[in-house]
Amino acid sequence: MGLRLALFGSILALAACGTRIENPPPLVTTPPGEVKGAPVARIPVEKSVVVPPATATAPAPFKPTVPPGAIYVCVINATGAAQQTAIEFAPKVGALCAKHPEMGPCQYERNQCRASGGRVFAANGAEITMQTEAEYDKKVMRTRFKSN
Repeated sequence: MGLRLALFGSILALAACGTRIENPPPLVTTPPGEVKGAPVARIPVEKSVVVPPATATAPAPFKPTVPPGAIYVCVINATGAAQQTAIEFAPKVGALCAKHPEMGPCQYERNQCRASGGRVFAANGAEITMQTEAEYDKKVMRTRFKSN
């Protein structure tokens, strides 16, 4: 019985390690009719631009098109042309994210962008990298639990 359980666990672990998403899912945008009442709206920015690729040492300089009211812009580089999606929040959440970008709803939207293969830019044009996210986490991390 123990051997079967160990074999099953090994197979399950190998299967989990072998799964890799080749093409990330596209970023879902908010339908135009639902933008007004939505707590978070992802609105495509019409202007298409060519984004220089980021290198391992430094991200490429890029200034996204940020519409009024948007706090973040998700830029997905597909086939050389960038698809820009503005991320707008409801007024109360937007004020919270503008003042405290480390909060959960803000971080969730940035992670959704990255899960779709995108890069996140703030309204001032600065890219929010994983290093920036680590700094945000230091602000809100109060207690760290260890399993052992």
